[in-house]
Amino acid sequence: MCAIFGITGDEEAAHLTYLGLHALQHRGQEGAGIVSTNGGGQPHEHRRKGLVGEVFHSGNLSKLKGRAAIGHTRYSTTGGNISANLQPMLMKSSLGWLAIAHNGNLTNAKTISRALEAEGSIFQSTSDTEVIIHLIARAKQKDLPTALVTALKQVEGAYSLLVLNQECLIAARDPYGFRPLVMGELRGNPVFASETTAFDLIGAKYLREVEPGEVIVSPHKSPMAFSTMRPFERKARKRCVFEYIYLARPDSLLYGESVHEMRKKLGRQLAKEHPAKGADLVIPVPDSGVPAAIGFAEQSGVPFDMAIIRSHYIGRTFIEPKQSIRDFGVKLKLNPINHLIKGKSVVIVDDSLVRGTTSRKLVKHLKDAGAKEIHMRISAPPTTHSCFYGVDTPTKKELLASSHSIAQIKDFIGADSLGYLSLDGLVQAASETAGEGYCHACFSGQYPVPIAD
Repeated sequence: MCAIFGITGDEEAAHLTYLGLHALQHRGQEGAGIVSTNGGGQPHEHRRKGLVGEVFHSGNLSKLKGRAAIGHTRYSTTGGNISANLQPMLMKSSLGWLAIAHNGNLTNAKTISRALEAEGSIFQSTSDTEVIIHLIARAKQKDLPTALVTALKQVEGAYSLLVLNQECLIAARDPYGFRPLVMGELRGNPVFASETTAFDLIGAKYLREVEPGEVIVSPHKSPMAFSTMRPFERKARKRCVFEYIYLARPDSLLYGESVHEMRKKLGRQLAKEHPAKGADLVIPVPDSGVPAAIGFAEQSGVPFDMAIIRSHYIGRTFIEPKQSIRDFGVKLKLNPINHLIKGKSVVIVDDSLVRGTTSRKLVKHLKDAGAKEIHMRISAPPTTHSCFYGVDTPTKKELLASSHSIAQIKDFIGADSLGYLSLDGLVQAASETAGEGYCHACFSGQYPVPIAD
């Protein structure tokens, strides 16, 4: 999934980038990095595996000097979780040095890298981002903005980019607008981020989205005197609808709409399509299922309660007892409040059902707690296809809905009933205020860009 953040013109650029990455931590937890510059000489960089708070401290942040910086948190969708793939990636060429931070997934990266390797190029990572770097270095143009455009005209797929060198900060978004990228202003200087929640933390003013197909160039010497280009052939917008369902933080504005309100809207639509007659209680699967469950309860008139408690203190590893506890992993993360559930017919609302294993264990857990009936409701359509545009989804054969009917999935997870939001209902809800034009390939199999690799 990944997150990117960048700012120029501020003496606290690296510290602000660090805070911005904190606010975007939900988009990637494998590693983080920042590259900064004072507009001349060599850049400063720090990249490590781990969470933002683990990677950075006052000591290494103080070494990231300069009035411009870009940062990245990584969740690998192309290339493994290795140090060489951490971003921002930094390179030197005839153009000088440049750093690049990328959120997305290029669908022809392997094809291009094989061709470049055949011509003598040497790759240092397995990330598709490095393909863009090689294409920039090979461009005939000697200024970064035009060389970047030349490179981007050769790649296909999803990208939201921040590129930094000694002269400017560049923000770019693919012509379809798959992945989000927004622009703000702080103390008279431009700031860019994957989501507006990063602006809230640092006190920046949200200005607008970086438009699909737009390239914004902000010079370090006069940051707000930025120029904007639209050098690519115009395409129909295909913004990722799964950002609304799960990826984005609920306190963000996405495509001009509140994510929290959109998720409530999806829940209301779900209640219209799949009401649970006779239910006593609507329960969310925390945390991402909460807004949709609120919407479901509002529309259906069934009381809402937080009857499943999520532990927020789970690290990336834990020690399981030698005497194995059944369904230990689910119990470690999610635990029901028994007296709220016992003897009742409950509606469980979640944002997605992918492999089905967690849902199956959770349903059993709730039945063990005394639930009389369990009606599972999903505020998204069945996930039947893998994403190739920047979301880390399992292979198609691992997706339960790709090979099982809804009735079969209901039996597999052990629920008394199962209802998914329809694709038409999803698109209708998402288009009411945020405009049309979404990618829903993970639900429909309709891929807007061919998968060359």
